[in-house]
Amino acid sequence: MFRKVITVFILGFFTVFCSAQQVRPSKSSEIYRDLKTLKNIPKVLYLAAHPDDENTGLLSWLINKQNVETGYLSLTRGDGGQNLLGTEQGAALGLIRTHELLEARKLDGAQQFFTRAIDFGFSKNTTDTFKQWDEDSIIADVVWVIRKFRPDVIICRFPPTAAAGHGQHAASAVVAEKAFKLAGDKTAFPNQLKYVNVWQPKRVLWNTFRFGNNNTTAEDQLKVTVGQYDAQLGMGYGELAGLSRSLHKSQGAGTQSVAGIKTEYFSHVDGEPAKTTLFDGINKTWTKEGNSDIDQSLDKIISAFNFNRPDFSLPDLLILRKKVMALKDSDLKKDKIKALDQIILSCAGFMGEVVTNKAEAVAGESHNFRLNLISRTENPVVLENIKWLNQSESFNRKLLKDSLITIQHEIQIPADAALTEPYWLAKSPINAATFSVPNNTLIGLPEAESPLNVLLGLKIGSENFQVKLPLSFKKLDPVRGDVVEAMRIVPALELKFIQPLYLVKEDEDLNVSLNFKVNSNKQFNNGKVNLMLNGERLGGGDLKSVSGKDFTVDYVITKAKLTSIKSNQLQLDANFVADGITYNKKQILIQYPHLPSLQYFTPATVAVMKGDIQSKVKKVGYVQGAGDFIPDFLRIADIQVDVLKDEDFYGNIDESGGNGSQNKLSQYDAIVLGVRANNTEKKLGRWMPFLWSYVKAGGNLVMQYNTNQDTTVNQLGMYNFSIANKRVTEENAEVKFLNPNHKLLNFPNKITADDFKGWVQERGAYFPDQWDAAYEPLFEMHDTGEEPLQGSTLYAKYGKGNFIYTPLAFFRQLPAGNVGAARLFLNFLSAQKN
Repeated sequence: MFRKVITVFILGFFTVFCSAQQVRPSKSSEIYRDLKTLKNIPKVLYLAAHPDDENTGLLSWLINKQNVETGYLSLTRGDGGQNLLGTEQGAALGLIRTHELLEARKLDGAQQFFTRAIDFGFSKNTTDTFKQWDEDSIIADVVWVIRKFRPDVIICRFPPTAAAGHGQHAASAVVAEKAFKLAGDKTAFPNQLKYVNVWQPKRVLWNTFRFGNNNTTAEDQLKVTVGQYDAQLGMGYGELAGLSRSLHKSQGAGTQSVAGIKTEYFSHVDGEPAKTTLFDGINKTWTKEGNSDIDQSLDKIISAFNFNRPDFSLPDLLILRKKVMALKDSDLKKDKIKALDQIILSCAGFMGEVVTNKAEAVAGESHNFRLNLISRTENPVVLENIKWLNQSESFNRKLLKDSLITIQHEIQIPADAALTEPYWLAKSPINAATFSVPNNTLIGLPEAESPLNVLLGLKIGSENFQVKLPLSFKKLDPVRGDVVEAMRIVPALELKFIQPLYLVKEDEDLNVSLNFKVNSNKQFNNGKVNLMLNGERLGGGDLKSVSGKDFTVDYVITKAKLTSIKSNQLQLDANFVADGITYNKKQILIQYPHLPSLQYFTPATVAVMKGDIQSKVKKVGYVQGAGDFIPDFLRIADIQVDVLKDEDFYGNIDESGGNGSQNKLSQYDAIVLGVRANNTEKKLGRWMPFLWSYVKAGGNLVMQYNTNQDTTVNQLGMYNFSIANKRVTEENAEVKFLNPNHKLLNFPNKITADDFKGWVQERGAYFPDQWDAAYEPLFEMHDTGEEPLQGSTLYAKYGKGNFIYTPLAFFRQLPAGNVGAARLFLNFLSAQKN
């Protein structure tokens, strides 16, 4: 084994993008806050349905002013929402929003929890919600989080009534109240008691609100003043809340940082009512728990805390640790020792990381890693031993103050190491509304702890500490500086179809291409490719020897085979078998500047749209909105798509300063506005007159849905219409054709009720509720028990051209491979050809 030890004097501090992969000291102000939090026994659990539902102002106040350990339980990961950043939907969007929540929690200091519930999109009431969610399993998950976190106060963001504004919001209040009653009942979910004890919180409250014209607050409710200025933060809690909430970037939830105090209101739900404070009747101190010596020790440490030299607190902290270790309450001891050990390591100025220059690795491979260690205290931290993944080594080495130690070591990744992916995506969901997890003890966690860690045995004073350092990838980014992320385990070989979707007509063969990405140096011998169409094996072919990096193999599926399968929505699967091992995974890698690299895997599969899918357009201009799949779909349909820019509207400027050419819009058979373009494209106000002129001259403009939030243009159409929060959430809702002979329903594809079968999640959202008489509505639809809506598609003739406004959810249907939705959308684009 090769090993080299290097000692370097540190002249500055590291700038790190993702500190989760390192153990790093907290700032003095954070250490001081954590010490004050250590004095308080109570905990608060805030509970709602989605990422960005939480009241970040209240969380910031609870943690930084009240110094109470606080967690946010979001029932879902936001999988069913829209994405303002890119094309990710579903599980990928839920993964993004999970990590946006974690970034927010780094700012406000709260902990983060989840259940297994999948956000399936908007629902109008709890009845609708619990048709999708299994109420008992969600309640069980909430009970588990309560028993594990042990909060004294539970605060709901929403009521269980229509005032919640969303069925999943109301459902979060329903399960909160039921879980509150069951968490202390040893007969409820007894299998959990193998790992946790029963726990009964003192009360449940509803944090009432003013949302627009909806005011649920009242002066006879419990009131709390929040938002105060905190000199250690350099801002008020409302300002911190704005920064935290603005990290929900995919949701477009940027929020003002509002200075000044405000009042939060609380309505009693269950348990012992609170009369003056959230914590009435709850023991807040160690003294009331019968441990006055711990209170006295903490008072001494806090009063003597030196912000410039936190290491001066170490001797008293180590004495305090012995007292906490002597506690008889094992749950309380476990909680407080974890917090105290972090404080001690921070006061010691300890930093540790295990890094390599490889972002990805394959199980069984060996890589060179650097273990970097440093402490910044006069009283030395002693490195007693290191347990690498598969071997241990004794050291007994003092870490000299501000001197970096680097130990190089070759580490072999275990041959059975699991792929790096979120635990809730490692298995297929139980159903469309519930994730499956490999181990129920993971429920509640935002992500699982890395299984690949180097363990350090440290001694500080007379106390022993074990520190886990996950295997990490580190690079110097020229813009962000040091970037430290999890080293990701990937398969030795990955498969994927080179297109995300295929379209094929009834009388055509289907040409597909399968990409092989080799991540290992090994050679794959006597390999066999297997293709399956709707589960039926088609063959594939032999690949005697595979090595190298990337290559692509082409296949032809005959029209006879396609015709033999009656369905027009097909699924094509592939795998590669070599040396007795089956490879069938494709990597989904998500990378945004505000997040660490995120990875999960799906089977090598692709949707195939088969049938009479006609289009009469060749060239489309596209105004980019929030991320959606439609430009990709159109290109797959062999349509040229140009994303429009300023110069396309204004033309070129010649040397004399005049217009050298007219704008380019007239060349397009149709122009499409992406979803929420009026919310995201700030140049749209300048562009709209040109778009109207394009239509008047004979163009075809198709506008997808927008909301009334943060709009650029007040009047979207040539004739007025107003957008409302009207929607049809039942994806199988009956659709009535108001004029079956309309050209948009007959050319080039004859649209029938069959084209509305197999839609996913919803019909559409943000339907217009009022419109000028110049518009003709095409469809009528509604959710069960509600009034019919006719705003799902509006058509108007303007000059020589056509204008279509359609909030139907094409951005969901086309990635899902829905043939009917494709036929209808291509009809909209082809309107001017009729």
